Amino acid sequence: MEISAKTKIDDLLSNYPVLEDFFIRKSPKFKHLKNPMMRKTIGKVATLKQVAEMGNLDLNVLLDEIQNEIRTVGHETGSTQNAEKNQPVSDPQQRQKILKGIIRDLHQGVELEILKQRFRELLKDIDPSEIAKMEQSLIDEGMPESEVKRLCDVHVAVFQESLDKHEMPRVPAGHPVHTLLEENRAAEAIMDEIEHLLTIIESSSEKDIYAGYVERLQSLVGRLADINLHYLKKENQLFPLMEAKGMSGPPQVMWAIHDDVRALIKKSRQLYSESEVSEAFSATRQVLASIRDMIYKEDHVLFPMTLDIFTESDWNTVKHGEAEIGYAWIQPAEGWEPQLEKAAEAKVQTGMIPLDTGVLSAEAVNLILTHLPVDLTFVNENDEVAYYSQGKERIFARSPGIIGREVQKCHPPKSVHIVDEILKKMKSGERDMAEFWLQMGGKFIHIRYFAVRDRQNQYKGCLEVSQDVTDIRKLEGQRRLLEWQ
Repeated sequence: MEISAKTKIDDLLSNYPVLEDFFIRKSPKFKHLKNPMMRKTIGKVATLKQVAEMGNLDLNVLLDEIQNEIRTVGHETGSTQNAEKNQPVSDPQQRQKILKGIIRDLHQGVELEILKQRFRELLKDIDPSEIAKMEQSLIDEGMPESEVKRLCDVHVAVFQESLDKHEMPRVPAGHPVHTLLEENRAAEAIMDEIEHLLTIIESSSEKDIYAGYVERLQSLVGRLADINLHYLKKENQLFPLMEAKGMSGPPQVMWAIHDDVRALIKKSRQLYSESEVSEAFSATRQVLASIRDMIYKEDHVLFPMTLDIFTESDWNTVKHGEAEIGYAWIQPAEGWEPQLEKAAEAKVQTGMIPLDTGVLSAEAVNLILTHLPVDLTFVNENDEVAYYSQGKERIFARSPGIIGREVQKCHPPKSVHIVDEILKKMKSGERDMAEFWLQMGGKFIHIRYFAVRDRQNQYKGCLEVSQDVTDIRKLEGQRRLLEWQ
């Protein structure tokens, strides 16, 4: 039987009765197919195109899944005949269509267990990179990143049984993934201790038991805040390489979750300082749940996928930049060393550079830029990060992985629209400068953005200048050069 958008639902079910349960698994809306009267009336005229519209399903995906369902039970259809029973779909494109169909149905409210069963029947197993490709494809086709983020945990839940069967990544000590995995194990140890203390306090009938544990609890939550270094390495080291390989959606979704965790930790610490015990406990448990969910995604999806798609040269880049950001709770093991390719090493130009008011060597220019008491980052006219100064004490984390990256992707998703607005006004000539200031870690930080234009007043890029002005704001009176000691 040829199956198309015009195929009548009653004709299809008459030829393949097994599809009745298939449709009901797809959506509770199709349970009326078991009603003989409905089959004889609506079923005689309703096409698969209309059925897809009624169930809010993608027609092409539905047609593919019908074919796969028929193949699974050993029936003859289309160009495929007598397929072996219970064989999973192996064609990569077909698998992606099925995966996207499952996730779209999930977002439309189809029950999780129904979708897990459909996954078991049609695909059985999944490779971590397939999940990332599927989410990227959904975003490319118009699904908002915020919607992907909203149900990100449930996506993993659909495939968890399959993912659990995969072994954890095995990499040599000192490899960037080995370091990230060790940080995850350290985070789990801290969280185990926090949960142990919370359980003791919440299960005790003693009124004053909290006072005996609060200091240790606050200290542990403070230590857990170092997860920020772990996330910064992902954001600055892994995400740019993923984007270069066409996977910009999953990093943005994951980054937004990082920001949620950071906000929850900040809220939790504030509640402890204000002695809001019940609210602090609730916020802490949210933190623990969010971090554990992220650890699962990293261990079972992100790290295996990056090991599969990153080259040795990519890992060289990651290894080179990770120390500039730092490590959470651990020191990286020794052992693995990247095999640097001499041809790929940057060549420092030692010739003299003529400037408007002098001549300097490339070495001198670099030394001047790295000795300035400010952080500089230059974004070219194509909105790509072209340079950042490597000072002794940076205010904001940077690593070589951001060079060549779109500046919009170097900011949390919630602030990208502001970055776009600043650049738009600078490119149009409406603004030449934007400035902001904030308090961070006891310091007062002044941030300015300057439009960079050539002699013809053509926009060539944007220069970000960040400076710690805590001590400068305290200055009073005057101190002249001759008064210096």
